[in-house]
Amino acid sequence: MLKKIILFFVSLFVGIALLVWIFNFIGWQQIKNAFLVFTGWQGIIILLLTALMLFFGMWKWQVILKGQGYSFSCRQLMGPYLSSFSLIYLFPIIIFGGEIFRGYSLKEKYSVPWSKGITSVMIDKILEMTAFLITIIVGMIFFFIRIGLPPGNFGIIIGGVLFFLCAAIGFFYFKSFKRKSIARIFIKFFSPQKRFISEEPVEMEREIFDFFKPRNKVLWQASAFAFLRVGVTWLRCWLLILFLGSQIGISSALSILGFYYFSLLIPIPMALGSHEVVQMFAFGALGLGSGLAPAFTMIQRAAELFLALIGMVIFFRFGVNLLKTFLFRRLENFIKDRNNYS
Repeated sequence: MLKKIILFFVSLFVGIALLVWIFNFIGWQQIKNAFLVFTGWQGIIILLLTALMLFFGMWKWQVILKGQGYSFSCRQLMGPYLSSFSLIYLFPIIIFGGEIFRGYSLKEKYSVPWSKGITSVMIDKILEMTAFLITIIVGMIFFFIRIGLPPGNFGIIIGGVLFFLCAAIGFFYFKSFKRKSIARIFIKFFSPQKRFISEEPVEMEREIFDFFKPRNKVLWQASAFAFLRVGVTWLRCWLLILFLGSQIGISSALSILGFYYFSLLIPIPMALGSHEVVQMFAFGALGLGSGLAPAFTMIQRAAELFLALIGMVIFFRFGVNLLKTFLFRRLENFIKDRNNYS
């Protein structure tokens, strides 16, 4: 736990240092002027689009759960989903923290078995990563067609990350279509002497493979919501650049969106600094002006942070209720043990 806390603050300080360097490099006044262009009603539109982006993500999860036989209203799922988004957005260094919270909240609040809840979240994450990866690849293709191949080191970084992601997603889909277990590979690796005997991961994997059968209608419904979320985020990028006073085509906006998703792969809270670095490169290469990139990223971040803070309030409220329940159970067990002893 201490190691994760240290890593969180290290990544946060790295992001802040990058951000300060960028602001000093671009000039505070230039960034301030870009912010002044952004009026109140335009900010509301960006906030609403950000909320709609998360709503489609939550709706995707609802469809997945319904395919598993669990019907929930949007109101029931919005709290866990928004809390999960907050954990992932603010504390990305805690790997799978938001996903585990979602599964746990279903178990505690609605008595959904742990394996079913986590399976739904894993399916949701795979669909989301697939949509993000396709967007990054298509956006990069448009970007490179427009400006040509990137400089050596930058091209190697982008190419290496994309190759790793494509290999990971491709490996999953290949194993899924062939119905060959991935979980057993990890079980053999981490427990070569077969001390790990639980079949639960294999059963969860089997359910995931069943979901990704091409004939499964729920798969295509959930995939549609995954790409609807991408579409709304794409619209947000395009409108925000227009609001900031620059003209941009739809394909260039898709490239900007691809770089946005690319920056989220770096485990820095709120993508501080990392988002600015990649967008400065993208904005400059596309002729939008590097000075516009920090204003673009900060306005996006402000909308996302507003919703993330709401999610954190929900998360702590759930945490307090969970603590009360835990203490009540401990007290109840203590009284029972005392009565039995008497």
